[in-house]
Amino acid sequence: MAELTLESFERACEIVKEVTLETDLIYSDYFSEMTGGKVWLKPENMQRTGAYKVRGAYYKISTLSREKREKGLITASAGNHAQGVAYAAAKYGVKAVIVMPTTTPLIKVNRTKALGAEVILHGDVYDEACEEAYRLAEEKGYTFIHPFDDPAVATGQGTIAMEIIKELPLVDIILVPVGGGGLATGVSTLTKLLKPTVQVIGVEPEGAACLTASLKEDKVVTLPSVSTIADGTAVKTPGTVIFPYLKNNLDSVITISDEELVAAFLDMVENHKMIVENSGLLSVAALKHINCRNRKVACVLSGGNMDVITMSSVVQQGLILRDRIFTVSVLLPDKPGELSKVASIIASVSGNVIKLEHNQFVSVNRNAAVELRITLEAFGTAHKKEILETLEKAGYAPKVVRTLI
Repeated sequence: MAELTLESFERACEIVKEVTLETDLIYSDYFSEMTGGKVWLKPENMQRTGAYKVRGAYYKISTLSREKREKGLITASAGNHAQGVAYAAAKYGVKAVIVMPTTTPLIKVNRTKALGAEVILHGDVYDEACEEAYRLAEEKGYTFIHPFDDPAVATGQGTIAMEIIKELPLVDIILVPVGGGGLATGVSTLTKLLKPTVQVIGVEPEGAACLTASLKEDKVVTLPSVSTIADGTAVKTPGTVIFPYLKNNLDSVITISDEELVAAFLDMVENHKMIVENSGLLSVAALKHINCRNRKVACVLSGGNMDVITMSSVVQQGLILRDRIFTVSVLLPDKPGELSKVASIIASVSGNVIKLEHNQFVSVNRNAAVELRITLEAFGTAHKKEILETLEKAGYAPKVVRTLI
């Protein structure tokens, strides 16, 4: 518990400089205009290993004796802490073993291996991987580096708050993602030590809201299951050691749905040309849940390690959710010229056809009707409505079909 002092934070700030990049705040015109406040982004997605986790891992390892380091290090992680420990261990020239859930994106597994760590895949979620890591630590004598429930690790993560306040001393609100709570512990504790009036708000996925559940019960609780696209924060149980800090220093906790994260991903890509993983987008998605008007807000973008397949799926779902892409089914006689007629109607209102599917077997009487499924690109909800109304006026009965591209 003694780790989370102003002196330890100051010491950590000097030590983590050895392995971190400067992630200067980025002012967001887009989010500022959207919220009526002044919004800055803390781009830890641009950090070494693609996430903030290297801060806590490196600082924790720096506090270990040589004997403990040379036994070899082991941890459990959904990906980002894994890379942080692997990178830090390589800096110290010691062995690192990482236990990762079997659901971890391949990009995180491969990057962890590339940093020289031994990777073991075990369990479907972080908590199951963590149990295996503890077992191996006892069996092999490794030194366990907890990804969040460790005051030294939280102290390293809290160096983010020092950088934010130095760069933006009049900040009013800091939004920080929550998984197990290490980042939120470090950021909220140091912020309250430096500037108690600053609000620190934790943000966790709706499908893995373990901190919200624990705060409600006033004790650490374990969720029966988790389900969220934010794999980096898919944690069943918040840290027991750090829970008192979370309880005392976070002003509130907000939960975010997967659909909101999908929308936030599109916002970030289109307006800031940055790839931020779903867990890292929690802080940005939370902007719509708080009053930002005339206030200075800093959003911690905790990581950017997203595999291409997940990225493709998120983009596609985001475009569908925002009516930028949709599929419509129309019935028409099976005779020459009908397809051209439909295409002309869509073109007249600037609809862009992406894909066509022609089903001749929708009816026994093909002359009466065949089905044409058209996947279209639109500018948004109003444009989609205009396209559908134009098809209806032309005598068709368009039905929107919920489908992937």
